[in-house]
Amino acid sequence: MKEAKKKIQKDFGVTAGLLVLSILYTVAIMFIDVRPIGPQGSVVGFATVNQYFHTLFGTNMLLYNITDLLSIPILFVMLGFAIVGLVQLIKRKSLLRVDSSILILGGFYVLVFLVYLFFEFFVVNYRPVLIKGFLEASYPSSTTMLMMCIIPTAIMQFQRLISSKGLRNIVNTLCGIYAGFMVIGRVLSGVHWITDIVGGILFSATFVMLYYSINQWVNSKANRASQRSR
Repeated sequence: MKEAKKKIQKDFGVTAGLLVLSILYTVAIMFIDVRPIGPQGSVVGFATVNQYFHTLFGTNMLLYNITDLLSIPILFVMLGFAIVGLVQLIKRKSLLRVDSSILILGGFYVLVFLVYLFFEFFVVNYRPVLIKGFLEASYPSSTTMLMMCIIPTAIMQFQRLISSKGLRNIVNTLCGIYAGFMVIGRVLSGVHWITDIVGGILFSATFVMLYYSINQWVNSKANRASQRSR
């Protein structure tokens, strides 16, 4: 029991560390090597690094459009888990009887959406290219953040929901390939600065670790309550 408690504390500690790192990284981008290297004279942090990678990869709008199109299925993954929760709510007739991991996942989705909205209004960087003639917020890469938030948490859910080990491994492998292609595709498309991609990964790691930690904590409490009731 004590070991489980220590592990949960360690998990939350890792989450806090990732959050601090994400914030420090974001602040650094706002103040270090900030120069107007973007379209329409937009300023960009870590300008030397960002300009190097943007020149290296160039811009591939076809790849941008492909990754944009392939980001749609992730919305159906989220919808699928929402339907699972809704079915449980209807059958069990109480929100408290819905699986805790599904409820936590719902809260997780809300958190990711709120962070996305925050950076749409609090712009750190604009894209290195104009999209349909307009400057768009680019930090953190929303596609990267969405992929690296939704896919890992979906894999955690599949570990619980898919009983067949073989099928589970196939599904999880396909999910990993999908997420990897989307992130790499976003880098190579050149529609984000490299620091935007890194920022998306950092924030995603923070949120996924938070989701995992809360799940472990809730499960631990449920196990202790179950043992006391015996």
